[in-house]
Amino acid sequence: MEYMAIWLFVCVFFLLLSGYPVAFTLAGTALLFAGIGTYMDAFDSAFLEAMPNRLFGIMMNQVLLAVPLFVFMGVMLERSKIAENLLETMAQLFGSVRGGLGISVTLVGMLLAASTGIVGATVVTMGLLSLPTMLKRGYDPRIACGTICASGTLGQIIPPSIVLVLLGDVLSSAYQQAQLDMGIFSPETLSVGDLFVGALIPGLLLVFFYISYLLIVAWLKPDTMPALPADELCNRSQLKKQVLIDLLPPLFLILAVLGSIIGGLATPTEAAAVGAMGAMTLAWRQGYFTVNILREVTQETTRISSMVFMILIGASIFSLVFRGFEGDELIQAFLSDLPGGAYGALFLVMLVMFLLGFVLDFIEITFVIIPVVGPILLAMGIDPVWLGILIAINLQTSFLTPPFGFSLFYLRGVAPVEIKTMDIYKGVMPFIFIQIIVMGLIVWWPQLATWLPAILK
Repeated sequence: MEYMAIWLFVCVFFLLLSGYPVAFTLAGTALLFAGIGTYMDAFDSAFLEAMPNRLFGIMMNQVLLAVPLFVFMGVMLERSKIAENLLETMAQLFGSVRGGLGISVTLVGMLLAASTGIVGATVVTMGLLSLPTMLKRGYDPRIACGTICASGTLGQIIPPSIVLVLLGDVLSSAYQQAQLDMGIFSPETLSVGDLFVGALIPGLLLVFFYISYLLIVAWLKPDTMPALPADELCNRSQLKKQVLIDLLPPLFLILAVLGSIIGGLATPTEAAAVGAMGAMTLAWRQGYFTVNILREVTQETTRISSMVFMILIGASIFSLVFRGFEGDELIQAFLSDLPGGAYGALFLVMLVMFLLGFVLDFIEITFVIIPVVGPILLAMGIDPVWLGILIAINLQTSFLTPPFGFSLFYLRGVAPVEIKTMDIYKGVMPFIFIQIIVMGLIVWWPQLATWLPAILK
């Protein structure tokens, strides 16, 4: 019975692979194992008495209120054609440059990623809006597909995004638990804002490397990334008008949301509320705000938010039962005995998360894996902001990696039939290499993630 925690984890993993709903799989399997353990006198049912307090804590968590608000903001920007207008304006700005359309897709993907934080939504939107245009303009299908997939996954690391909100909340609890386990009864805190600030430099570094790669390819192989024909470019006055109407307002909104958090003027929840209201205002101002659009956005926001919170509740039950079987102590003993100390344990955890990223969404990994391994790694002296950024980039890389990367499936679902799956796989390989380089830089030089939060504290 001492390995019941491991059997619980294995059983949940295989049930998830079979396609059962995540939230109910986590909760149902955990309760089943708790019943078996109680019957076999290997589980103390008193652990389950903590469940109401946990659920009440989720309901009263002010940070998690930012999730539906950020989702609403992103979905509103997508459904109200603001994203489409943004792409067209960016294409006009960079259209005269070889590779300009690819650069535009990367920048718009960055902005959409910052507003939604949902990989699937961004990849699908960019695939529908930009892939036909890029192919029509003579772009190599592999480069077009790789650019869309890579820019869509930037939602894992570019703030503000729900990925960092959820990751920050879970890591904050893990950090406090780690300090209490070490006998520190006045623990330091980790906020979502700390992760937002820590993700800025790594996120912008990724965007810089993406654009640099596109410019190099455009210079070496100009036929694969042609510039827009001169007759399709706007004149200067039209371009200025487009920039003022289509580009500056959403850019200002995203910067205002992020700036208010970094500057300490607002909490992530307050800033998310401003972002949601700002997105509605932009849609209304540009004539796209209708009752039908509002209904669609509200329904999609409710669906996504309900999914997130149901998974969180299921994961809370799972982690409670897992600890009741002393699974955390089992994993702590295993990680502590690994060669290389904290770095050896970190490498193994990152490898497991990378592989799980092929079959599980970031929400499931965040709520299931991090509460188990987070306190152990943080108790070894690993910086929580550094760990959070590494996890985000690691999962982003996993979502790009063939043959199981999520973003590849999302693009395959909306790509024209003439696009081969192998074109998508080959197209993302250079971007995966860039991801690995940036992750290596952050491992080698942790200040890329920790310097800015330390300065702004």
